[in-house]
Amino acid sequence: MTRTHAEDLPWTQQNSPQGKYGLARRSLSIAAGGQKDVGTWGGGHPFDLEIHRIPAGKINFPLHEHSAQWEAYYILSGLGQVRTAAGKESIKAGDYLVFPPGEAHQLINNGSEDLTFIVVADQPRADVIHYPDSGKWMTKPQRKVFEMQEADYFKGEE
Repeated sequence: MTRTHAEDLPWTQQNSPQGKYGLARRSLSIAAGGQKDVGTWGGGHPFDLEIHRIPAGKINFPLHEHSAQWEAYYILSGLGQVRTAAGKESIKAGDYLVFPPGEAHQLINNGSEDLTFIVVADQPRADVIHYPDSGKWMTKPQRKVFEMQEADYFKGEE
């Protein structure tokens, strides 16, 4: 057994350059010996568990959809909105949200206090994340972000 206590972990801040996106996180999985974006196939844990805190007026991440990874969020405190392809819906403490691969999502704190929630994500061997608003793509576990151009399958091969 590996044991860690959330209150013993520091909050790690992540903010976008202009401040639209921002959150703090406590990575319980990493504190318990897991590895970021590495599942059992690479010596990590089968899932990633973090506590996220979004300050009032901020958004967690750009709208994104995973090709392989499942994510589940359990709202601990605060009020906000979840944005999906269907639009925006209000969320509050006690809500449980599950996002299968292919479902774009983001959380918005439009309340006056921190929006705090638990994130559980599985650890697929590889994942490609699409950002519908900007057209960007990211690969995991490499964590490389790309803007792509469509090309013919055999271009440059013959």
